[in-house]
Amino acid sequence: MLFLATTINYIDRQILSLLKPILDEELGWTNAQFGMVNSAFLASYGLSVLFFGWFIDKYGTKIGYGVSIAAWSVAALGHAFVNSVGGFFGARVALGLGEGGNFPAAVKATAQWFPPRERALATSLFNSGANVGAIAAPLIVPPIAYALGWHWAFIFAGIAGFLWLFLWIPFFNSPEKSRHVSAAELLIIQEVATGANAEPPSTTKVTWLSVLKHREAWSLLLAKFITDPVWWFLLFWLPDFFKRTRGLDIKDSWLHLVSIYAIISVLSIVGGWVTGFLMGRGWTATRARKIGLFIFACLMLPLLFVSQVGDWTAVILIGIAGAAHQAWTANLYTTVSDMFPKRAVATLIGMGTAVGCIGGMGFPILTGMILDRMPNGYPLLFGFCAFAYLIGFAVNHFFAPRYEQIRNF
Repeated sequence: MLFLATTINYIDRQILSLLKPILDEELGWTNAQFGMVNSAFLASYGLSVLFFGWFIDKYGTKIGYGVSIAAWSVAALGHAFVNSVGGFFGARVALGLGEGGNFPAAVKATAQWFPPRERALATSLFNSGANVGAIAAPLIVPPIAYALGWHWAFIFAGIAGFLWLFLWIPFFNSPEKSRHVSAAELLIIQEVATGANAEPPSTTKVTWLSVLKHREAWSLLLAKFITDPVWWFLLFWLPDFFKRTRGLDIKDSWLHLVSIYAIISVLSIVGGWVTGFLMGRGWTATRARKIGLFIFACLMLPLLFVSQVGDWTAVILIGIAGAAHQAWTANLYTTVSDMFPKRAVATLIGMGTAVGCIGGMGFPILTGMILDRMPNGYPLLFGFCAFAYLIGFAVNHFFAPRYEQIRNF
């Protein structure tokens, strides 16, 4: 169910960018206006992630996830009934406010239902729904839009969310309340680390301020601020890139988009394996993750040539870069648990997600302004994407030369 919710979540995010070529003609909006609409989503999403973390801790996963998906499904339906730039601005704000609950609720549900040693795999499985959603959207949205009209793409997305909700409410419970979990199984789920793996007790209250006073926190936050805009750029602007530079509308570019996200899905698994392989060969966490992050940053450099190569070569280069981003992000988040105690990990990851959204807010507006003034501006934009990760790596290394547990937290 967590996998399915994440899949629906990413389909909802992508619909607008897939429909941009159609809406360009219907609304006559500028690229800057399209960028502002996407920035509005990121702003509300960043705030919502922080809110839902508190809300889910207070009211529980079942209620928190239910409220989140109900809110974003209503927002998805709302897109079908607007016909102006201002209307889409409001609809995207509402969608961002609803979608902010997906990741924290899914992570908490995983923590409730899986013992510590299985949580990383469980998290990877539900999070793979993001890639599946990104692949499914170009397959589903264009046929609906051209057969029934673009409004129906949003209507079906909203209906899908409510269908999921009707399954979630009666079937999900915490393992303590589930009649399908035996006492022996409950003990396994509630496995607690002991001995050398046990976290020492602490009376320090985890707050944003207590986290931010450590320079290691800034190694994550600033790296996310610099590199997350690239992912949002790829998610929001690729359909326009193929239309503007290759003359391919969504009826013709859907296979290119599906191929890109298929490449990302496969290669991102390999990227996640690299550092684990190196650590298995006796490398320290610092050495393995530093080498891994540097390799992933270098794999972004071929984006410099995306505008100069053929269609399918561009697909391969963008797919490799997208996979490198996913591997970069997974390893970057893992450095948090390398350095901070478990009780502070969720707080810092939530802050990292929010800061990444703040970084992403400005880039869609800047992208739109560049494309309005420079119709052939994509080489400049891909140039920034190519070097952003090496800059992020340098900043990360400056604030955290070694990934070691902080002793004075």
